[in-house]
Amino acid sequence: MAGATKTAKHGDWVAEAADQVIAEGERRGSAGPLVCASGISPSGPIHLGNLREIMVPHFVADELRRRGLECKHILSWDDYDRLRKVPAGVPESFAEHVGRPLTSVPDPCGRHESWAEHFKEPFRAALSRLGVEVTEISQTQMYQSGVYSDRIVHAMLNRSHIDAVLGRYRTAKKDQQSESEAEVDDDEAAGTRYFPFKPYCATCGRDLTRIESYDEANFIAHYSCQYGHAGSCDVRRGGTGKLVWKVDWPMRWAFEAVTFEAGGVDHSSPGSSFTVGSQLVREIFDGKPPVYLGYSFVGISGSAKMSSSSGGAPTPGDALGILEAPLVRWIYARRKPSQAITVAFDQEINRVYDEWDALDRKVASGAASAGEVAVHGRSIGAFGRRLPTTPLVVPFRTLASVVDVTTGDHQQMLRILRDVAEQQVESLDELRPRLDCAEAWITNYVPKDERTHVRTQPDRERLETLSAAQREALKLLLDGLDGHWSLPALTTLLYGVPKLQSGLPLDSPATPELKLAQRELFALLYVLLVGRDTGPRLPTLLLSLGRPRIRQLLTLG
Repeated sequence: MAGATKTAKHGDWVAEAADQVIAEGERRGSAGPLVCASGISPSGPIHLGNLREIMVPHFVADELRRRGLECKHILSWDDYDRLRKVPAGVPESFAEHVGRPLTSVPDPCGRHESWAEHFKEPFRAALSRLGVEVTEISQTQMYQSGVYSDRIVHAMLNRSHIDAVLGRYRTAKKDQQSESEAEVDDDEAAGTRYFPFKPYCATCGRDLTRIESYDEANFIAHYSCQYGHAGSCDVRRGGTGKLVWKVDWPMRWAFEAVTFEAGGVDHSSPGSSFTVGSQLVREIFDGKPPVYLGYSFVGISGSAKMSSSSGGAPTPGDALGILEAPLVRWIYARRKPSQAITVAFDQEINRVYDEWDALDRKVASGAASAGEVAVHGRSIGAFGRRLPTTPLVVPFRTLASVVDVTTGDHQQMLRILRDVAEQQVESLDELRPRLDCAEAWITNYVPKDERTHVRTQPDRERLETLSAAQREALKLLLDGLDGHWSLPALTTLLYGVPKLQSGLPLDSPATPELKLAQRELFALLYVLLVGRDTGPRLPTLLLSLGRPRIRQLLTLG
């Protein structure tokens, strides 16, 4: 691995992981490419938690390529896994397929060749938009082709040894509360009753089977099925079954010569799949465990852990509908895998965009730290491929406010944005894809009762009960509109009205008393304009309404 250098800086988890992978590759002395691996079971919608399974190895593989090293990122589709349960939103009739391989279950929508392909396709599209390139491996094809036959025979021959390794951890496993479904192999039975291979029933196609005996000389497993069937299979013949998960995973490490892999915390705790697999890959398959990083959960605006088989969890496609692709990459790149992350679908999305824009400006000005530059570089694209960005950057919160108050009227939006943007806006296309993200967020994720509905007529009753100070504040605002008709100037005017009332210039620093008066004025304006005490940013709201309508709604009769 000539020319490989260590470039990790403190706190740069990607570079530190790449250093470890390089060192592992040198220890192995392999002439082939370094291999970063991901594995996903397409059992249901592939959600944003699953995306971390891809993004952690992707960033490491990308870093290795940036250093001039040959690296392959493989995505093993665990599509030969059984259907464990029917996700929400799928007809209950699909329960008859529970236990069958995901590639043998029909597409619930009838558009693809199988259940597995139905959920793979949108995920592939999202990976393409994110600039993530992977080499896909279908485990159905691998098992059915017989590629693993020698390894299955080897595992069956060494089943007592495998059972002994599993036995070291069975007690600990039973005590764990966070065990994933993938961990639940048929490995509780010990001794002569343990077999690391699970046949699919030749009669019903399900894996609800138990091996009753094994003819080692002829490689024939005799099994019974929970549905009352009985049969036998030659474990050397592809398509008859698969190794249980805790044996399958380390077998594939050895087969693919995996150098790096990441896994969820449910696979990473003592006694779980990675611990057991590290023993099995050495003792059974004559291989080495990969450099490994456990990653924490991905939440949605503070929600709990997601499960792909339960349905309803947002997918990468959902996130890309409201977040530009570099922001999605940045959300996954900026936190260490051990840290939980949250993808905002609520009002927090405004802060996420603000933070990203601030980082973008910092990098452009040369004021960013080396770590910030590295994260930014990984976010805007992969090695050799920069993702498309919005040509003319306007704050997301501004775009969202404009979309909200114009109810999606593009002519109105263009008029307002020409006043709002610091640069000349010739066309809304200059504001895309960010504008499209703002429209999608307002339309699909902002509750109707939080949308802005501008009054059609003045609130005469409220206007007539205003105090003298409130009347004076409205007059100062209306008198200042013509001279402050821009986003920055309106912002100064709105915050400055209470200062003027106190005999202070507009640029005076705000005292606690002034801040209170400002909040009270803003609440009053919201009530008079939109009928509630909160709403979109006031400067944007005023620009969208135009001066004649503002005067109509705020002038006493």
